[in-house]
Amino acid sequence: MKLQNFHVDVADWSRERDHEALLGIRQQVFVVEQGVPEARERDGLDPDCWHVLARDETSQPIGCARLSPEHKIGRMAVLSEWRSQGVGMALLRELIARARTLGWGEVTLAAQVSAMGFYEREGFIAHGDVFDDAGLAHRSMSLKLATTASDEAEPARDIEALPVTNRIETAAARKQVLSDARYRLSIHLPLLGNDIYASADELAEFRRIAISGRRAQIRILLHDPAAALRNDHRLIALVQRLPSAMQIRMPTEEADLGYISAYQLNDVGGYVFLPEADRPQGRAARNDRASAAPLQKHFDELWERSERAGVLQTLNI
Repeated sequence: MKLQNFHVDVADWSRERDHEALLGIRQQVFVVEQGVPEARERDGLDPDCWHVLARDETSQPIGCARLSPEHKIGRMAVLSEWRSQGVGMALLRELIARARTLGWGEVTLAAQVSAMGFYEREGFIAHGDVFDDAGLAHRSMSLKLATTASDEAEPARDIEALPVTNRIETAAARKQVLSDARYRLSIHLPLLGNDIYASADELAEFRRIAISGRRAQIRILLHDPAAALRNDHRLIALVQRLPSAMQIRMPTEEADLGYISAYQLNDVGGYVFLPEADRPQGRAARNDRASAAPLQKHFDELWERSERAGVLQTLNI
């Protein structure tokens, strides 16, 4: 089976678009497929939970999960056509990372017996007897979260999330992830506007990475490099001066050009992700490799099937 592209977003229950997406997935998986009573599925806890949504490359919702204030993972659901493609694992790891960020020492869940192996692969341990929940056999499971080097489990570095709720925060997050990069940077943008990656500080960071050594690699995917060229974007001029370390490619397939998200990834697990490139709201962190990995996979695959931006060849890029 060919793996398809997806990404995981933090969802806002109070936002109508996210609310409908979460309920739509759960209605299909739990109510329609598994026969769980709708009244049982909608337990009234959602407004107090932290939700995540998986979306495909066209931003259509394909999976969801939640983390409750009681430290419990639940409502893990993936649409049938997307199962066995890593979506559930990405959702689970996002929730575990969130729990670690909050300093929790343990998370629990009630696993359907048929899905216990999935959770065991991430270190969850079953305990207690099998019990019935909405007509389905379940068993309680828990995962100890390492918080210090003295814990018996492998020590984990606390994830440092970055706020991304407005233009000022988004710009600061981009600059932080740029500053943290050592040798490599991957950037996907439908459009390179003159309000991003154009300040003296940002350009200095790009230059620092580009001249950091033989491992230096800055790859940029632009849907419309011609627009950046017409606007005399300062980053284009820098690419011209440092072509051995900085490269620009352009997607050509219709599905790739329809991908509306923007993201920036570095080589230490830092990332900034905007589900809609023209809206300064999303998620970001300085050191969250689990969340950055699906985005890096998407970027690498897209890079391979994209073409060198011919419109920039006159600049010898």
